[in-house]
Amino acid sequence: MSKDAYDSPAQQRILKALVVLAGNEFIGISPTDYAKALRVNPGTATRDLHNLREAGFAEQIQETGRWRLGPKPVQIALAFATHLERAEQRLKEITNRYSREI
Repeated sequence: MSKDAYDSPAQQRILKALVVLAGNEFIGISPTDYAKALRVNPGTATRDLHNLREAGFAEQIQETGRWRLGPKPVQIALAFATHLERAEQRLKEITNRYSREI
């Protein structure tokens, strides 16, 4: 089976949406700018943003109506950083153990 048989334009668009939202955490992005960035119509943009919000990946700024990343991707990034720190510490411990002179 070819790779194309597994491609889903809707899923690919949602993943690209995270990249569009990233970097706009303070001022957010308007639904219109979101739609333009992903080259979709306003209805599709509304549906995307709703689904991203339901999953915790986007949130709407109440004061402005603009959108930004929600807590979920930040939580994932922080969990990764924590696990990376633990792995680095473990590697240092192993390195120290094996580099001691007898």
